Amino acid sequence: MTERRRLKIIIISDGTGETATAISRAVMTQFSDKDVYFTRYKNVRSKEQIDAIFTEAAIHHDLIIYTIVSADLREYISEVSRIKHVRTLDVLGPALTTFGNYFEQEPKSQPGLLHQVNDDYFKRVEAMEFTLNHDDGRNLNSLHLADVVLVGISRTSKTPLSLYLSLNGIKVTNVPLILGTPLPESLFKIDQRKIFALTIDAEALKQIRQNRLSRLGAESVTGDYADESKVLEELEWANQIFKENKRWPVFNVTDKALEETAAEIMRLLNMRKNNIFKQKAAVEESKKDS
Repeated sequence: MTERRRLKIIIISDGTGETATAISRAVMTQFSDKDVYFTRYKNVRSKEQIDAIFTEAAIHHDLIIYTIVSADLREYISEVSRIKHVRTLDVLGPALTTFGNYFEQEPKSQPGLLHQVNDDYFKRVEAMEFTLNHDDGRNLNSLHLADVVLVGISRTSKTPLSLYLSLNGIKVTNVPLILGTPLPESLFKIDQRKIFALTIDAEALKQIRQNRLSRLGAESVTGDYADESKVLEELEWANQIFKENKRWPVFNVTDKALEETAAEIMRLLNMRKNNIFKQKAAVEESKKDS
């Protein structure tokens, strides 16, 4: 009795190959009686790589499915498949051509863009999870893992600003400053350039706190949370801390939208990244000269 040969499907991609793999597995549900296994080749971007893959496929009569954005490489694959008599399926080519005709422009032909989009998405999700787990001074033992650390007294928009920044893939910890309570030691053990201070005008803070008490139905609760003298004392104390820590940029959030403050913080972060990049480039250039 002749043993049935197990069939192989080869996936070629200039990215991760996840698109072709997902489509192939969806199709295989319609051929569930077939004994098939998959081999995936990622980041295929040269004719030499294609030649090597097709040489193997021709020997075993494998099927090749490919997602390649480069028109030149797709044309080369088509040519090699004819020469070596290998069956192929171009998953992206027809769609790129149709979309290009519809939009009356050539596609970017830049490999890996879908994977890049996915990476950005997962980065944002990770940042949001981190930020939620580090809200209001929680988990300070991992403070060093944050991209941004916000400090400020109560009702200076620390939490909403943290969440907004996390939507842009930034891991944020916010640390409340509480009058009479020492600042956590870990705050001074991290890169001080990560720390951003938030302040607000006294009258605006008093009104925000009074509104909060009103919403909570706590107007009659004893205490000085929204008392004018208490508000001024807290602000003066916090502002003195900011003066003593000159590396902490201070942002006044009075009457500012979250987007505005977030944009200022992100602009400063980008400036720092660019400066670091320029410094590294200068060092590399000096090494070449020497």
